[in-house]
Order: sequence, then C-alpha cells, then structure tokens
Amino acid sequence: MSSETDGTADDAGPLARWARNAIHNPRRVYRALFYVAMAFFMVTTVFPFYWLLVLAVTPQGNLLSGSFLPTVDLFGVSGTFPLPVPKGFNPTAFVTVFEQVPFHLYVLNSFVLAATTTVIVLVVASLAGYVFGRIEFPGRALLMLGILAISYFPPAAFVIPLFQAFAGNAPITIPFIGVPLFTPPRLLNTPGSMVMPFSALFLPLSIFILTTFYGQIPDGLEDAARVEGTTRLGALFRVIVPLSAPGVATAGVLTFISVYNEYFFSSIMATSPEASKWSPIVGGILSYQTQYTTQYNLMAAASVVGVIPVVVLVIIAQERIVSGLTAGALKE
Repeated sequence: MSSETDGTADDAGPLARWARNAIHNPRRVYRALFYVAMAFFMVTTVFPFYWLLVLAVTPQGNLLSGSFLPTVDLFGVSGTFPLPVPKGFNPTAFVTVFEQVPFHLYVLNSFVLAATTTVIVLVVASLAGYVFGRIEFPGRALLMLGILAISYFPPAAFVIPLFQAFAGNAPITIPFIGVPLFTPPRLLNTPGSMVMPFSALFLPLSIFILTTFYGQIPDGLEDAARVEGTTRLGALFRVIVPLSAPGVATAGVLTFISVYNEYFFSSIMATSPEASKWSPIVGGILSYQTQYTTQYNLMAAASVVGVIPVVVLVIIAQERIVSGLTAGALKE
C-alpha cells in the first residue's frame, strides 16, 4: 500500500507536488511570499527614483532622441535591456539647478511650511487628543467619527471653495441662506493659503494617534499632578505629553513628511510670480518649465535633490515611527 501511495505521489503533477510540500512545510511558502512581496515593493518604490536619476544625468539634447532601453548582444542573441540607462552622462545638472534658480530657497521654504504646519497640528491635536482620550462627554464617539471622516474627503473637493475664500473677492455667506458674514482677506499666493489647508487635512490622523496614546496614561499620574496644584492644561504638557513622546514624535514626523511632499495645494495656491519668495519645492521644480521650453533633466535633478532630505529624515526616524505606531496599537 505504501509503495502504491509513493508511486501515486511521484506521478502527480508539479502543482500537486508544490501544494503537498506547502502543506508539510508552510514556512518555506511564507518565506517565498515575503520575498515576492519585498521584490514588488522594491521595484515600485525604487524604480521611480532610479528613473529620475536616469533623466537627471542625461543631457537635455539626448532626452528625446530614441529609447532609453538599449539593445545588447549576449552569446550571439540580440535583445532589449529591461532597464533604462542614461543616454550620455551629465552630472553638472545637479549644480545647474542651483545656478539657474535659487533652488535652496525653495527647499528652505518647504521646511518652514512643514515645520509651521507640524507645530500647529501637534498643538491642536494634543488638546483634542486629551479631550477625546481622557474626558467622558456625550457624543464623543460620534464627534470622533466625524473628525476621522474628514480625512476621507479628497483634497480636490476643497479647492474651489478655498480658492474663492483665499482670493478675497467675495464675502463669505451662510449656506442655503446667502446672508453675507464677512469678506476674508486675500491670502492667495501667501503662506497662509497653504498652512491652513495642510493643517486641516493632516489634523485628523494626528488626533487619532494622540487620542490612542493619551488614553493609555494612568489616571493616577494626572491626579498626582493635579494635587500638586497644576491645571488640566499643565498636566497635559508636563505629564501626558512627555509620557506619550513616541506618539507625539510619530504624529509630528508623519505630518512633516506629508506637508513637505505635498503637491496638490502647493501647485494651486502659489500661481503668481509674487509667490516666488515663499513658494515650496514644487514651485522650484516647475520654474524649469517655461512657455516654450521644458528642461526635463533639471526638473529630474531638482526632484532628486528635494527627495534627499526626506529620505534622510525617514532613515533617522523610521524606528521612532514604527515604535510609535505599534505602541499605540495596544491598550494595556
């Protein structure tokens, strides 16, 4: 009987043998799936950056001349190389991006906008997180659900009303009634037209993260601070926030990176030459495109230069981000 079973197993197809081996040794299957998923994410995340490097080092005159996939001969067989390669080598593009326009000022502007938005978000999210995480009041869950629902709205849904409000040409009216309330100041092409939308868009996630952390702090620690004479606000910033440092750091880093990489509002709210003094990286990259010419190699080089600070920040803060997210996932 055993020999008949072994013979049947040997006669089975490769798919049946693979399924049988997977059942007996699932660890190999998990490892193989891990490598496949890792390869997929590496290709989808690293290839765009590689493509930017190829465009950046390729001379401008060679960008539109032929394909970036060269033909190679291997053992007498001719084929197309699967990866694009530069058509020439011109590393001076990384120097030209700073000579043609003050690109370092655009990078500095992005840092200032991201840092300002991060401070605003952390202060407001800390207050909201304390209320939602440590104070019981009617409708808390419904209000929290409404705040989280804001993050699911696409940013494009807010562009037209925000653009009209920031333009300062028409008064703000009460919906469905049409009663004018006030005429807002003109904020278009100013930092305020970006900081306020950024703060509103990235605030719900920070509130959710800090609410989870603040809710885990034992009540006895806050009560001890209150006995010593501090107020609720003092207990928040002297006790709750320091004990929730991983969550605060996670919310801050995620907000900073999201604002630094933001493109949609940056390209809409800074559309005039008067905004060139404070325009973020997006404005610097688009400055290499004029009405008649587009310097793709300089745009690619500027994109690479703009990505490097965020890559360094992620490498430095990746452990804090992961520990902060996982620490807030469980309630002790």
